[in-house]
Amino acid sequence: MRGRQIRRRTLFALVTAGAGALVLPGVARAENVRSIDVGGAPTGIAVNPVTGLGYVTDPQAGTVSVVDPQSATVGAVVRVGGEPGDVVVDSVANRVYVANPPAGTVVVLDGRTHDLVSVIGAGAGAATLAVDEQANRVYAASGGTGMLAVLDGVSCTLAALVPGPKSSLGGIAVDPGRKLAYCASTGTDSVEVFDIEAGKFVASVQVGAKPTAVAVHVASGTVYVANSGIHHMSIVDSSTRTERKTVLLRSESSALAVHQGTNTVYTNGGSNGLSRIDGATGTLSGDLSLGVNPGDIAVDQRTHTVFVTDPLHGRVSLVRDF
Repeated sequence: MRGRQIRRRTLFALVTAGAGALVLPGVARAENVRSIDVGGAPTGIAVNPVTGLGYVTDPQAGTVSVVDPQSATVGAVVRVGGEPGDVVVDSVANRVYVANPPAGTVVVLDGRTHDLVSVIGAGAGAATLAVDEQANRVYAASGGTGMLAVLDGVSCTLAALVPGPKSSLGGIAVDPGRKLAYCASTGTDSVEVFDIEAGKFVASVQVGAKPTAVAVHVASGTVYVANSGIHHMSIVDSSTRTERKTVLLRSESSALAVHQGTNTVYTNGGSNGLSRIDGATGTLSGDLSLGVNPGDIAVDQRTHTVFVTDPLHGRVSLVRDF
């Protein structure tokens, strides 16, 4: 299906300037926003920066749609069954991992053919995923049991199932260089730090209300947390393991993604659209109105294209130059 190319104007944004002061940055613009109809209720999204393809899950239909940003079309629809939610891509191994929480499994797809490679048991309720491309490992966190599953991407087996310190693990992100993983805990307003080499949780960092998503800027080790219960995004210092700063947003956020090359954070905490944060300074640099409340977010690390799901209207937006 051919995508509609749309020109959008954006909104002014408020940013924190210390001690609760607010200032207005310049107008943020996106030169090109394209909308692709994928149907259903698109939920999770991930991008392979090598191939440029996006992968969108639909729990209602039990499918993963493969989005081609060049042609702004859906190239394939892969039926994985169950209720697929979160999705991640290992661009080195060219594999796609899809969580199916009701079954407690992770579906593995070949990134070239999109054929089924394996189905891995990851424990009851395994819902959110993160991938360590250096080690060829995948981490799956369960919000219901608080368990963290460690999956071996080579053998497609469960390597370990680690009890978390909290029973409500949410979003997860991996810092492969520092051998750490970060899990949001919605029930305790914290981020739990997992030491990969030790195979255990080693610290807890208090953040904002109801944290649901986590992302890491690998070069600096900075951790960004989307708080769904408050208008603040938390910035966590990985060395001191404390909340270093909060960024005021227009609304609560539930998803975020980092462009590694520029340390730019994108979150759905804008007013019916995206918010853009300068990760180096920890300031909100602009809002982009899409006219809808976005769902999940992913960034193509090569082209800097931002992928945004619209569960209400069955669409995915491709945002360039924002």
